[in-house]
Amino acid sequence: MYAFEIVAERKIIEAMERGEFDNNPLAGKPLPPDGLDNVSPELRMAMKIMKNAGIVPEEIMLKKEISSINELLRICASDEEKVKLRLKLNEKQLRYNMLMEKRTGKVFLPEYHEKIMEKLGRS
Repeated sequence: MYAFEIVAERKIIEAMERGEFDNNPLAGKPLPPDGLDNVSPELRMAMKIMKNAGIVPEEIMLKKEISSINELLRICASDEEKVKLRLKLNEKQLRYNMLMEKRTGKVFLPEYHEKIMEKLGRS
């Protein structure tokens, strides 16, 4: 165990002995969601620090934009506007998938990946 872990553990035990956690309204309840469910465990702490600093990672921004475009598509009445929104949605989804593939090494749209590889002659 590292020194800072030992110190932190001691501080927690001392606070528990003083009863500082006795009146915690969240005692026995699950922690509130932090919006990082889909983030890998290795990146979760870094993302949380960035979130607390007000820095939003690109993939989070893209997810929000994708959600907004989907909502606009749902309520849109104009066919012309729907075409523009679908193009924008495809662009955002492709960028998101590329980021996630780069980060995780996993292909997010295997059917498209296979088609691309076939066209490149690398099946």
